[in-house]
Amino acid sequence: MIDPYPFARRVLFSLDAETAHEVTLNGLVAASRLGLLPLASGACFGAVPVCPDAPIELMGLSFPNRVGLAAGVDKAGRCVDAFAALGFGHVEVGTVTPRPQPGNPRPRLFRLPRHRAIINRMGFNNPGTEGLLRNLASSRRHFPGVLGINIGKNFDTPNDRAIEDYLACFQSVYGVADYVTANLSSPNTKGLRDLQNEKVCHELIRALQGKREVLREEYGGKLVPLVIKIAPDLDDEAIRGLGNVFSETAIDGVIATNTTVDRSAVPGDPAAGEAGGLSGAPLAARSSAVIRLLRDAMDPAIPIIGAGGILSRDDATEKLEAGASLVQIYTGLVYQGPSLVRELASL
Repeated sequence: MIDPYPFARRVLFSLDAETAHEVTLNGLVAASRLGLLPLASGACFGAVPVCPDAPIELMGLSFPNRVGLAAGVDKAGRCVDAFAALGFGHVEVGTVTPRPQPGNPRPRLFRLPRHRAIINRMGFNNPGTEGLLRNLASSRRHFPGVLGINIGKNFDTPNDRAIEDYLACFQSVYGVADYVTANLSSPNTKGLRDLQNEKVCHELIRALQGKREVLREEYGGKLVPLVIKIAPDLDDEAIRGLGNVFSETAIDGVIATNTTVDRSAVPGDPAAGEAGGLSGAPLAARSSAVIRLLRDAMDPAIPIIGAGGILSRDDATEKLEAGASLVQIYTGLVYQGPSLVRELASL
């Protein structure tokens, strides 16, 4: 079958990056409703096109394959079934905040094609937890995989009250999430990365775990795993320190990593001066290094989800060999298209 994505990419890359993103999501929803996505992927609706011989059992969940959609692609939770039809074993929606917020002013999304990279400073634009839940009620009807919900704080919530926002989000999404990720590492919400301080991170995890015990009773024993997403820009000592925190608190999982503010890998690119987080190929080496550091510093029973610079099967294999159990993609999907999902789903 001829891959139509190279042609589609030329059309999409002729548009402003955020407009292209919106067009893509709308197109996925429409194609999914018409049943066209599974035809393109060679699968029946709702079935993962390519799977390993057995599901991957992690965090008390069964993942149909090792490849997931990273948070930030479907912030509003509109396209879960559509991404299922492309072959993702898990989909992470969000980041969602307690209250809706518009995010940062446009333009706020930039391509760096020469480096196969993206810079974004979206700023947690999302419909809030109520809006997300409404969307999920109609967009997650056939998804056979695992649904993650990525949560954060509103931009105007001071850090000394940030835990309140995380607890509010956690409570709101608990009933529909298969796992919840606390995003402490976006560079686009002022002060958010300060929550990666060992003491604050420890307090946040313990607060969420305490809330989970209450919610667990309310939801008839349902235990939702808690995951933390960290930045690649922490120094090695700080990463090891967080590894100790994660071991001490017995966190259920860690995503390594979010985007980077480092521009050393994209010198001279016209967009390199744009503020925001850099993702894609330039992030690959550092995200793998963070995975190795965490794997050495952290309880081996805690799984790592590798993210950052995965644009091929070899890139994903590097993450797995570094110590990850699953991988997530975002920028790779933009540059390589849906065929990348099928390529990674058989790992």
